[in-house]
Amino acid sequence: MFYKPAEGHGLPHNPFNAIVTPRPIGWISTRGKDGRDNLAPYSFFNAVAYSPPQVMFASTSGKEDREFGKDSVANIRDTGVFCVNIVEYAMRDAMNVTSGPWAAEQDEFEMAALEKANAQTIDCAFVAKAPAALECRLTQIVDLEGHTNIMVLGEVTGVHLRDDCVKDGVFDVTTFQPLSRLGYRDYARVTELFSLKRPGE
Repeated sequence: MFYKPAEGHGLPHNPFNAIVTPRPIGWISTRGKDGRDNLAPYSFFNAVAYSPPQVMFASTSGKEDREFGKDSVANIRDTGVFCVNIVEYAMRDAMNVTSGPWAAEQDEFEMAALEKANAQTIDCAFVAKAPAALECRLTQIVDLEGHTNIMVLGEVTGVHLRDDCVKDGVFDVTTFQPLSRLGYRDYARVTELFSLKRPGE
C-alpha cells in the first residue's frame, strides 16, 4: 500500500500515529499568569539535546476558549516555563483524565486527584509522585505547517527523580514501567530491557 497524505489513505483510521510508535508521553504542567495550574499529556514529545539538556513537545489543535493553541502552549507563551512529568503505568487513568478538553480555569491536578509539588528553578507545579519531572525554561515556540500545529522547545533547568526509581546509581525504568503512546487509542508500557553495544565499544 502507498498513499499521499494530501490525498487521503482510504483506511477507517489514520495510520500515521501507528507508524511512528512508540512515542513517549510528555505530561506537561504549566501555571497561567493568573496562578491557575494546568496539566495535559502530549505524545508528540521527546528529548532533543544533551548539553544543555533540551526537550520538545508539539500541540496539534486549539481550543475555543484560547486565542493561541491549547492551555499548555498559551500558558508557556505567557510565563516562559513548564514542567515535563513522566507518566508511569500506575498513573495511566489519571493521565487520561487530564487529556480532556477542559475549560481553561479547570485545574486538572484536582480533577485527577494528583498531589502537586512546587518546582525549584521555575514558578510551576509538577506531579509530586511522578517517577521523574523536568523543570524547563522556554527557548522557542515554532509555528509548524498546518492550523494550530505548534512546537515548544525548552531547556531543562532542574530534574526530579523519585527515590525508589534509582537503583544502583541508575534510573531504572522497569521500576515504574513508563507509558508510551501507540496509534489509535492504544498504549504500551516498558516491562523489560535488553542492551546492545555500539560498534567499537
